[in-house]
Amino acid sequence: MRSWRASAPSEVRGGWRGARLVALMAVVAVLALGGGILVSRFVVSPVDLAAEARAPEAGAITAPIEKRVIENTITSRADVTYAGAVEVKVDTTGLQGPAVVTGHVPEVGATLVAGSVALEVSGRPLIVLPGDLPVYRSLYAGLSGPDVLQLKTGLASLGIDPGDASSDLFDAATAAALDTLYRNAGYPAPSASPDAEDRVIAAQEAVRSAQAGLDQAAAALDTAQAGASSSQRVEADNAVREAQRALAEAQQAGDPAAIGRGQDALDLAYARRDELLATPRVSAEQSAVEAARAQLSDAQDALVKAQEAALTVLPAGEVVYLASLPRRVDAVSAERGSVLQGAAMSVSGAELELAGSASETDAALLKPGMTARFTAASGSEYGATITSVDVQKPDASGGSGTEGAQKRYRVLLKPQELTPEAVEALKGSNVKVSIPVQSTSGEVLAAPVAALTAGAGGEARVELVVGEDAATGRAQTELVPVTAGLSAGGFVEVTSADPRVAAGANVVVGR
Repeated sequence: MRSWRASAPSEVRGGWRGARLVALMAVVAVLALGGGILVSRFVVSPVDLAAEARAPEAGAITAPIEKRVIENTITSRADVTYAGAVEVKVDTTGLQGPAVVTGHVPEVGATLVAGSVALEVSGRPLIVLPGDLPVYRSLYAGLSGPDVLQLKTGLASLGIDPGDASSDLFDAATAAALDTLYRNAGYPAPSASPDAEDRVIAAQEAVRSAQAGLDQAAAALDTAQAGASSSQRVEADNAVREAQRALAEAQQAGDPAAIGRGQDALDLAYARRDELLATPRVSAEQSAVEAARAQLSDAQDALVKAQEAALTVLPAGEVVYLASLPRRVDAVSAERGSVLQGAAMSVSGAELELAGSASETDAALLKPGMTARFTAASGSEYGATITSVDVQKPDASGGSGTEGAQKRYRVLLKPQELTPEAVEALKGSNVKVSIPVQSTSGEVLAAPVAALTAGAGGEARVELVVGEDAATGRAQTELVPVTAGLSAGGFVEVTSADPRVAAGANVVVGR
C-alpha cells in the first residue's frame, strides 16, 4: 500500500504532460491548415497563369460580305459514252448468191459519214445516208412513200438534187440523183434488170414505127380533105361549057337526036362538076388516123415503162440509214472473205455525250439548252449543254422503281468541244455533273446565311461591325436592314440602302 501511495503523484504529472503535448500538436495542425488555406488563395500555378494569359475575352464571331455569283445547282453523276449505239445490219434477201464480204471493212474507231461506204458485200456497196426510218424495201421509179421522201432528203443533204425534195414520188430526177450518189461512191449504178436497155431500144423503135404510120394516115386525111385541085375545077368548068356549046349547035341545026345527046352530055358535065366541088368524104381516112394515133400512144407508154425499168434503182441491201451522222465504229463482226451473218458492225455517235439521271423533282427544273459543268477524275472541269430530258425507260427486269415510286428521268448532255486527249481520258468514265438551275446575273453582294436575322416586323437584317471599342477591344455593331435574294451554298444575296453594307464589311455570324 505504501508503495502505491508513493508513486501516485509521479504518474499524475506524467499524464498531464502527455495531454499538453497532444493539445499543442492539435493547435499547431489547425494553425498550419488555416495558413495553408489562406496562402492558397494567393498562390496561382504556372499552368493556370498561362491558361489565363491565352484565354481571350468572349466576343462576336464575324465574317466578311463578299462579291460572288450565287448559284443553286443540281448535282448528279453521269456516264461518258459515245451517243446512240446501234447495230448495222445488211438486207441480203435480194442477193443471188451468198453474202460474201468483199471489201471496205472499217476499223474500230473509223468514222462513217453521209455518202460513205460502210461495207462491200458481193461486190456491191452499203452506202450510209442520214435518216431514222429503217430500210424495208427496194426503191425504184413509180414508188412513193415515206422511205422515198427520206431518200430524197438524204440525197439533198449531200448536195445532190433529187428533184422535188418535198414529194415522196420516186421519179426520173430521183434516179438521176442516185446515179450521182453511186458515181461519187465509186460504183456503177444498179438497174432493175440486165436486159432493160434492150427493152428501151425496142420500145423506141416501136414508137418510131407508130409515128410513121400516123404520119401516113394524117397525110391521106389531109389529101382527102383538100378536095379538087384548081386544074380539076377548071377542067370541070371547061367540060360544062363544051357541053353547052354542043347543045346550042344541035338546037340551031334542029336535029332532035343531036339535041338529046347534047342535053345528056351537059347533064353529065354538070354532075361531074358537082361531085368534084362537093365536100369530100374522109371518114375512112379519119378512122385510119385515130388508129395510128392510138398505136403511137401505146408505143409511147411502153417506152416510158421501159425507160423507168432502166432507171437506177436502190436495192434494200445497198443502203443503211443512220441518225445523227457522223458515226463512230465501235465494233466490227464482218470479215473480208466471210459470209455475212447477223450484224456487220456496231456504231455510235462520233461525239461524246454524258448520260445521267434525275429525280422527277429535279427534272422539272431542267430544260434542253441549259448549261452545266462536269468534273473528270483528274479534277479537270469542262462545260456541257443539256440536249434532252426524258422519262427513263424501265430496264429488262422492270426495275426503274417499284410501283408508285417517283419517276426517274434520263438526262443527256453534250460536252463542249474537247481535245483528242480529253476525249480519250473521258470516254467510259463516270463524272460529277453540276447544273445551275438558279443563278444571279453576275457577281452580287453575298453574306453568310448565318448573318441574317429577323426583326420585329419580320424584316431581314444583319449585325454590321461598325468599329471597335478602344477600352475593351470589342467590336461595335449595329443592326442594319437588308433585302435578301437568292440563297445557295451557305450564302445569300443582300442589298441595302446603307452604303456601309459593301464587299469587305464584316457581319456577326455568331458569338
